[in-house]
Amino acid sequence: MDYIKAFLIGGLICALVQILMEKTKLMPGRIMVGLVCLGTVLGAIGIYQPFVDWAGAGASVPLLGFGNSLWKGVKEGIGKDGFLGIFTGGISATAAGITAALVFGYIASLVFSPKMKE
Repeated sequence: MDYIKAFLIGGLICALVQILMEKTKLMPGRIMVGLVCLGTVLGAIGIYQPFVDWAGAGASVPLLGFGNSLWKGVKEGIGKDGFLGIFTGGISATAAGITAALVFGYIASLVFSPKMKE
């Protein structure tokens, strides 16, 4: 049942974002940055973590979840390193995900030989 709930919640988030992309003139990059910022704000005010606890990977995998992870890292960094934790906490909390995205993106570029748009 957890897999079905994660699939439905993640799919709903992605469908809402797709509708936002189709119905507005916002560029995809701005929408993605907005989602990360929204996840950070929702995490900071304490709304997003209970949602993640209920929805599982359906809420933690999309960009909203990345923003929430940044917030949790900053919160832990501030508790551990004080003011310096504002700058280091988010990066250390999300380093594994960022590294995986870079490595797998590079491997995909080797396998599929991407071309520039004209």
